[in-house]
Amino acid sequence: MTVIRHVIVRGRVQGVGFRAFVEREALRRRLDGWVRNRRDGSVEALFAGPPAVVAEMIEVCRRGPFAARVDALDQREGSADELKLRLPGRSFSELPTA
Repeated sequence: MTVIRHVIVRGRVQGVGFRAFVEREALRRRLDGWVRNRRDGSVEALFAGPPAVVAEMIEVCRRGPFAARVDALDQREGSADELKLRLPGRSFSELPTA
């Protein structure tokens, strides 16, 4: 079974390598999805994969890389249409700022 979860992470999450951290950790876990900065200073991500692995990835995002400070993480069910935003031929992508 595959689940899709959409997350928005707030705090000191831009300019600290957060997107690269998320991409590396998601690829290591063989998850599909994407990550991008948002103009409001948050980071947005979508993860698709086995429920336990996606849940683990969300917990990793709560901690973030060393220089980050996560103040809040909001999550909801994601959709297959959102998953289509990733770059062609890539399982996990870093997308342009939204």
